[in-house]
Amino acid sequence: QVQLVESGGGSVQSGGSLNLSCVASVDTYSSYLMAWFRQAPGKERERVATTGRCSTSYIDSVKGRFTISQDNANNKLYLQMNNLKPEDTAMYYCAARKWYLREWNYWGQGTQVTVSS
Repeated sequence: QVQLVESGGGSVQSGGSLNLSCVASVDTYSSYLMAWFRQAPGKERERVATTGRCSTSYIDSVKGRFTISQDNANNKLYLQMNNLKPEDTAMYYCAARKWYLREWNYWGQGTQVTVSS
């Protein structure tokens, strides 16, 4: 069982920055893929960024603005978000899955990000 706890959300103006953090209850580096998802009201949940097995990926809308990273010594996952836009407003979730499975089966409780114009 993996427990994930996010922090770092808040309200910022357009162009601002936030750094989201997620602490895992186990060492995730060697066996898990880690990701940040987001869900805005009335919209589908989308996977924003993924890291694991020496690779990272991003959805097109955040490329060049968001950076996903891990602090393996402390079982932490980060999402540095720069040049935030109002369309980035959403609840952000940290998620984990074993690299050989398809389902993201471990989730945090979410942290709210609100960007005003």
